[in-house]
Amino acid sequence: MAMNQATQGYTLPCGRDVEDVWERLGEVEAGRADAHEIDCPHCRATRESLTVLRELTGELAAEDVEPSFDLTSRIMSAVRAEVRRHDQLPLPTPEPGVVRISAEAVAAVLRFAADTVDGVRARECRVTTVDSPDHAVTVKMSIAVSYLGFSGHALADVRERVTAAASARIGVRLARLDLTVSDLYDA
Repeated sequence: MAMNQATQGYTLPCGRDVEDVWERLGEVEAGRADAHEIDCPHCRATRESLTVLRELTGELAAEDVEPSFDLTSRIMSAVRAEVRRHDQLPLPTPEPGVVRISAEAVAAVLRFAADTVDGVRARECRVTTVDSPDHAVTVKMSIAVSYLGFSGHALADVRERVTAAASARIGVRLARLDLTVSDLYDA
């Protein structure tokens, strides 16, 4: 069985192929080596390296590894992000034709804008289009706030920065911005 395509055709200085050395490893260990395999320093060094490699990969394969506690949630976050990438929002353009951007990209820009407010961390952000000629969008965003450094003006600041980012960075108007404080954190 071949080790991998990267080693195919790799010839040792003695003229033997590494794949041949790998395939004959068990035979040599069982005492059925030919004269070349016994005397050749290149084949011997390669066998030693391959034996170590086989032992280490065997140990790794035998290890009983538990997946991290958050593996499922990380996988589901990636799946949700991939699904949302397919949601495309139209952007205004002075040129003929339609320019589209993923709703996930818009959400990332808006989350970043919310994160610039002291004591606030953006969490989930959902962006949907509104049927209007000026390409307005509605945004539902959840945020976490610091219970130590949070001020009453922070929500107004989040609203202002997210609205400005939508207009200046993306080129869309916010028809509606729903903010939900979903968590507290220790700053």
